[in-house]
Amino acid sequence: MIRFLKALILLPIAILVVLLAVANRAPVTLSLDPFSQDAPEFAAQLPLFAVIFAAVMLGVVIGGVASWLAQGKNRKSRRQLRRETRQLRYETERLKSQGAPATTVPATVPSAQSSRF
Repeated sequence: MIRFLKALILLPIAILVVLLAVANRAPVTLSLDPFSQDAPEFAAQLPLFAVIFAAVMLGVVIGGVASWLAQGKNRKSRRQLRRETRQLRYETERLKSQGAPATTVPATVPSAQSSRF
């Protein structure tokens, strides 16, 4: 079922990507020199779809890194909780192996209401 849903979503996206690539095959000049427009130092002739795909991939990488950095506090707290859980499990197993007596119920003091009846 999941495979079908993935195909249902990814197939139209793949078709759109192919159509975008076919429609934007014309070469464009990608210049990384903002000071010289006539003869740029750093320039490359690339198909427009390659520039678009590279920009999208760069955005995904930057977004992923930003998200990973923002979740650092959560990862740290999970590590600490995992460590604490491991220690508590170890202590529980140690106490069980020592043959600790079963927990006893504390004696209860009769209340004033129960003595009336």
